[in-house]
Amino acid sequence: MKQYFTSKHASKKTIILGVIVVIFILCGLMSSVSLAGSASKPSGDSIVIGLPLVQSGPVGVADHNDWLNGTKLAIKEINAAGGVLGRPLKAKVVDTDILTPEGTMAGFQALADAKVHAISSPFVLIPQPAMDAMAASKAPYVHGNTQEATLSLFRSNTTKYSNAFQLDPSEIWYGSGFITFLDNLKASGKWKPKNEKIHIVQGQIAYTQLISKETQKAIEKSDFWKLAKVTDVQSPVQDWGPVLHEIRRAKAGVIMIDHWVAAELAAFARQFSMNPLKDALVYLQYGPSQPEFLDIAGAAAEGFVWSTVYGVYNDDRGSKFRADYTKEFPGTMGLAYTGGGYDATYILANAWKAVGDVSKFKEVCDHIRKTTYRGVNGMYTLDNVSQAGVPYPDSIKDPEKGIAHLYFQVQGGAHKIIEPAPFNETEFIPAPWMK
Repeated sequence: MKQYFTSKHASKKTIILGVIVVIFILCGLMSSVSLAGSASKPSGDSIVIGLPLVQSGPVGVADHNDWLNGTKLAIKEINAAGGVLGRPLKAKVVDTDILTPEGTMAGFQALADAKVHAISSPFVLIPQPAMDAMAASKAPYVHGNTQEATLSLFRSNTTKYSNAFQLDPSEIWYGSGFITFLDNLKASGKWKPKNEKIHIVQGQIAYTQLISKETQKAIEKSDFWKLAKVTDVQSPVQDWGPVLHEIRRAKAGVIMIDHWVAAELAAFARQFSMNPLKDALVYLQYGPSQPEFLDIAGAAAEGFVWSTVYGVYNDDRGSKFRADYTKEFPGTMGLAYTGGGYDATYILANAWKAVGDVSKFKEVCDHIRKTTYRGVNGMYTLDNVSQAGVPYPDSIKDPEKGIAHLYFQVQGGAHKIIEPAPFNETEFIPAPWMK
């Protein structure tokens, strides 16, 4: 009997203890949920990222909207995860005229006067006013100018401009990189050039002029390629008819359209496809990265090749970003500055977290400079003489130590990365006007 009651007593005790444990677990879970909910909701004064963006006008709107959308997506994710140092991130947009030095200075100065904690910019066309405004404010300035002029200005006074970071490589790499791309494509056997001639159609701004010069230098160094002709165009290009006439007369095996406005390149694609130069490889510099190109060109875009020294990868990280972005912003996605704005926001957020005080501008800039970051647009290694992104494979041979110069071809109505490895999605295929 004693043994029975002892056993029964032990059983009751076990049950009671079990109930107590369950209650503690449930309380712990409720507490964890409450704490997690509290931690995920930032509070206090916002940390403000200033965005000097083109909101209207003839150039820049598409790229600047892409940067804004990428920034918005990153801010949404960061705030959902608790913000930075418990505080929410916020974007402050100022409509900025990037076509004039006065307009550029006014936009950047307005944000500096508003005491933003950093400025994040896709690009300006005249770098010095922006650089000078930010040098005076000392706040971190991260941008995607893609300009050698910006880097030259930085190198002229690294102390004054120490807070300015060009996240992407400069435009010079479009020139030398293009000839390397042609050599690789020729060696692959996927394309046999009809002849060794390259016809360059160049825009008249400093950006496209420098790309043309670098391409011509690379042609001169080549053992195979020859310069057939250089044709000038002035934006806005209303009619590509005269240019197409020159293209058909030169009969070059490669045509380089060194012009970056998406809508105008789409017009070129439509006109070219009506009466193409058979078997020519046609390369369009950068502009197809903007959503308007596919939207306007439609089926006529098929087969054209283009590249960007600052584009969204389609590896695991890049693929997830693309999916998240198109869910947040339905429609045709830009493939350059969407990822740039997104990465820039995370680079700033990581630096603020590491330093622990967003007002310590120097320390924040030191962290950005010295800390590598792998984003959706590549690996940012900014601790170099230009404080800028390093191009792979044009300058560096390790794919995870630089920003890949991505070459795309329009295939099946979509942009597909065809070079460089290991980031290529597919291989080059003959364009509709090729044999």
